[in-house]
Amino acid sequence: MYLIKSALHPEQRVAARPLTRLRIFMRILYIDIDSLRPDHLGCHGYHRNTSPAIDAIAREGVLFEKCHTSDAPCLPSRSAFYSGRFGIHTGVVGHAGTAAQPKIQGPARSWRDHFDEQGLARQLQLLGHHTAMISPFGQRHSAWHIHAGFHEIHNTAEGGMESAERVQPIVEKWLADNATKNHWYLHINYWDPHAPYRAPEQLGNPFADDPLPRWLDDETWIGPHQKMTGPHTALDLQMYHGDADPRYPRQPGRIADRASLRSVMDGYDTAIRHVDNQVARIVTLLQEAGLYEETAIIISADHGENLGELGLYGEHGTADDATCRIPLIIKWPGGARGKRNTRFHYHLDLAPTLMELLGGTPQKLWDGETFAAAITEGADVGREEVILSQCSHVCQRSVRWGRWLYMRTYHDGFHLFPQEMLFDLEATPHEQENLAAEHPALCHEGQWRLSRWHDVQMQKMALTGNDVVDPLWTVLREGGPAYARLHNGDLPGMPEGGKAGFETYLQRLEATGRSEGADALRAKYAAWLQDLRR
Repeated sequence: MYLIKSALHPEQRVAARPLTRLRIFMRILYIDIDSLRPDHLGCHGYHRNTSPAIDAIAREGVLFEKCHTSDAPCLPSRSAFYSGRFGIHTGVVGHAGTAAQPKIQGPARSWRDHFDEQGLARQLQLLGHHTAMISPFGQRHSAWHIHAGFHEIHNTAEGGMESAERVQPIVEKWLADNATKNHWYLHINYWDPHAPYRAPEQLGNPFADDPLPRWLDDETWIGPHQKMTGPHTALDLQMYHGDADPRYPRQPGRIADRASLRSVMDGYDTAIRHVDNQVARIVTLLQEAGLYEETAIIISADHGENLGELGLYGEHGTADDATCRIPLIIKWPGGARGKRNTRFHYHLDLAPTLMELLGGTPQKLWDGETFAAAITEGADVGREEVILSQCSHVCQRSVRWGRWLYMRTYHDGFHLFPQEMLFDLEATPHEQENLAAEHPALCHEGQWRLSRWHDVQMQKMALTGNDVVDPLWTVLREGGPAYARLHNGDLPGMPEGGKAGFETYLQRLEATGRSEGADALRAKYAAWLQDLRR
């Protein structure tokens, strides 16, 4: 075996664990494709040819059918992933306000905070890996804690609006300079499946002749969706208005007919194909260098995308399967090939898994569980349930177990969601039928599962944290989720915020045939409007 030499600065070595024996020339490539739904990949059975390169990698490794982010969307998800902890512990559960910042550690904090001392990237450093990230994410969300443990940060500097052809030259230069070196971990961030869909025009429309998903029929769903209220519903794809942006011709401002629905679906799928082309190029470069077989390749995402589920389009706005289920494909040198794992997992389970595979030590604060046997042996190991949280577009917590998704809403993000929703995802995988009224016993079970999880997390918080505050309640206290704030906030896409912006949106609803929804929102948020802190 190969003995790693320490790359730490001398004054840091006192804190490092003993040198660890690793596989010779271990290289790990983590490809993070923002907003990528697994069910829009061929390897997950999608009817369109969006992902030939990714599908080929899946055939050479393990595909995880039920991997979920614990906390959606972008900032909470990546904070959970690299810290190895649920958002309820890190404090990062939203995109604005206090909940967009990590919790203060208090007097127990030393030179390094938890993100660095116990984060995944730092643990890879201590095992001798050179860690690098190609992503604008830290600057996009002022999420500097994401950088903890990385030797290199290559900021692509367009805040997530850069398309893959802007990212790829940086990727290829890094691989040309570093791929043959020993023991590295490279995180590559592609953004194209994140709205607005903006794949280059020269790609045309590869899916112009392919049918749309069958479940989105005009009579049952598209018509009712046009009556819905709230950001990213059919008539308000641009948050609080429906005006198309001429810079992004692949994404309409509203879904008014079958053609505009096709524009959304084709735009999203073309974005996936554009990224897949870059993945194919990476595979070719590794093969030409003779490094492909000995390079671990992990393909995943921060979250999925609503594409009609719960009436939302082009957004990742709920704590449901559409938003929180993510792809996870792992090709590991010497590992299982052509296997499918059917059990539940969190994305943050990857941290302890990598530690087991590499001979490291899982950290005491981590919330993840290793699934290394799935990678090395193809074993169908995993969890019995996962808890899903969303506090940026709505405030919701949900639980997935068996065939069921139980959702509990604390703030509906102006979508008028009921407090309880229950879906049978085997019968209706796109969440078409809320069965809460028909199955009160299953709702009680869902509530119990959420309460059990919450009790465990609050007990852990009391023992290891600096406070005992669930950040979901902080979001509510500060006026609601980031994109539906009433207290001291603004409504993206509206000329003013707070009470005035909300009233402007209600007037838009009335002008677009949704007076009933406007009346319901006025009634529901009357107490909030009376108590606004201006």
